[in-house]
Amino acid sequence: MPEMPEVEGLVAFLGERAVGRTITRASVSAIAALKTYDPPITALHGAEITAAARLGKFVVLSCGAELHLVFHLAKAGWLRWYETLPTTLIKPGKTPIALRVALDDGSGFDLTEAGTKKSLAVYVVRDPQEVPGIARLGPDPLDPAFTRADFAGLLEGRRMQIKGLLRDQGVIAGIGNAYSDEILHAARMSPYAIAATLDDAEVDRLFAAMQETLREAVAAASGKPPADLKDAKRRGMQVHARRGEACPVCGDTVRSVFFADRSLEYCPTCQTGGKVLADRRLSRLLK
Repeated sequence: MPEMPEVEGLVAFLGERAVGRTITRASVSAIAALKTYDPPITALHGAEITAAARLGKFVVLSCGAELHLVFHLAKAGWLRWYETLPTTLIKPGKTPIALRVALDDGSGFDLTEAGTKKSLAVYVVRDPQEVPGIARLGPDPLDPAFTRADFAGLLEGRRMQIKGLLRDQGVIAGIGNAYSDEILHAARMSPYAIAATLDDAEVDRLFAAMQETLREAVAAASGKPPADLKDAKRRGMQVHARRGEACPVCGDTVRSVFFADRSLEYCPTCQTGGKVLADRRLSRLLK
């Protein structure tokens, strides 16, 4: 799933390539992906893209102050950019393409989604805050105004595992499964640590790890075209999706815990005092 750093990379790319261009056509081929009907998708035709921005994991392409194309790539979505947009007819139900946007210089992009579970979402709105997922977003962890004290306040009283808290978009915006693994590894913290029980030193360590990990990932994504962002993300991972490999910090074997639709990765030596967490598919979690 694209998370903050990759979405930031996409926004920077679109800011360079799409801002200032006029949308000549926007075609939806996966009807379920379009979540709004007023304004209609055709309202984008003839509109100039004036700004590109990221809100959490959402991309916002603004066409003036009162018309915005917003999309969320979900678990298996991606953006495919073309310097010259293909002219082939898109057949609904026969292609992974959910949306095609054509620009006035002949360039454009497709939003694609792999797999059978379709979650990619597209909105055409007058105000990005009309999108439910945006309206509920917590603070952005890289916002200069977001401080260590603000972060500690989010943790206070929350009897939930820190892994889940970092992934909760209503608490902190933009972090998903991959970067929560990376942040917790950098902070030397168990994914099952309870947020409300962290002491000051642990909060310090976690806040610093979150900011450093995300800043480094955003820097690594900067300047890369969409086609290269996924590989750049994989190369930067220390533990996520590296089950069975050696931890780059201590050399222990990276382990996984599997859930219904995802897994988490961690290093026992760095994060759990040497304890191997039980696989949820087989037994109860070790405490």
